[in-house]
Amino acid sequence: MARGPRKHMKRMFAPSHWMLDKLKGRWAPRPSSGPHKLRECLPLIVMLRDRLKYALNYNECKMIVMQRLIKVDGKVRTDMFFPAGFMDVVQIEKTKENFRLLYDTKSRFVMHKISKEESEYKMCRIKQVFMGPKACPYAVTHDGRTLRYPDPEVKVNDSVRIDISTGKILDFVKFDIGNVVMMSGGNNIGRVGVITHRERHPGSFEIVHVKDQLGHSFATRLHNVFVIGTGTKPWISLPKGNGIKLSIVEDRHAKLSKKH
Repeated sequence: MARGPRKHMKRMFAPSHWMLDKLKGRWAPRPSSGPHKLRECLPLIVMLRDRLKYALNYNECKMIVMQRLIKVDGKVRTDMFFPAGFMDVVQIEKTKENFRLLYDTKSRFVMHKISKEESEYKMCRIKQVFMGPKACPYAVTHDGRTLRYPDPEVKVNDSVRIDISTGKILDFVKFDIGNVVMMSGGNNIGRVGVITHRERHPGSFEIVHVKDQLGHSFATRLHNVFVIGTGTKPWISLPKGNGIKLSIVEDRHAKLSKKH
């Protein structure tokens, strides 16, 4: 009988966006429990070994994190299975590098390089707003933070800009028509556009219609939409491609032109 939670993960069951080679072993790193879901995160070991190529193997990753060289959202993380996720800021002071984890349009995590100034804040999506004990209002974000006494204007689905060093809200942006958003789930993951319409379906999934820079429109469920700025100006820098999904033909042309 299996008792308690699982401690291992088979390589074939690992999320495909980690892009692990299925012939390089039977096992995959199982992320620890943390601020992001198991299938929507990127453990530090995959980041260091397979993305940034700073380590060749498991032991080297362990040595890097145990030297307290890796910070996620301003905190040193010595667990190489720590689940970093969407919008997290990863800092490596030894190489003077700062990254923000974002999605590309093929549903993979991008280690998007950012400046020192931009690495001091992150965007968080508000999931719940509550009244706590002793009438203390608080909000819960997509990465498991509890923010006490938020601005009374902040509601569910809005985004807040958080100062990483203090954890305080610097600014917020409403979930309104005309604001720029990024898809954090679903078939259109990684796409960036402006909200054009919101369909309300009480008791079912609300649908949001979004239009990207090229004028392509698409629709997705409300919980996949993450507001990243006011108007058409995002508050964070975007990865290569600016969140515009190319068709298969356009993608092929872009790749071929790069080769020549």
